[in-house]
Amino acid sequence: MAECRNFICDECKRVVDAWSDGNPYYIDSGGKKQYAYHPDHKRLDRCIGNDSPFLCLKCGSDFKNDSRFPTTECPDCGSGDICDTFHLDGQTCPYCKLGTFTYDPESFTVS
Repeated sequence: MAECRNFICDECKRVVDAWSDGNPYYIDSGGKKQYAYHPDHKRLDRCIGNDSPFLCLKCGSDFKNDSRFPTTECPDCGSGDICDTFHLDGQTCPYCKLGTFTYDPESFTVS
């Protein structure tokens, strides 16, 4: 089961949706990533990695961080100030640079 959280900047009101399970994947016979999601357990059983959505807290770039080849830097600006989007609560908003992301408990979703 996956959980979705919405984080809202208390200043600019920017919303970031984040899922707890990221993007689990396996490699197909052609060498390409194939994503598998709940409730497709047959494909999930083949997964060897996970692409987790990340946000650069400096430039606002969003990117996937591969669990097999993790990065500690933003691929766009090189900053080490990155965060898994599922853990944005309390982080400074990179879009307005003034506000802080807070979890919106009213927007709880489960898949």
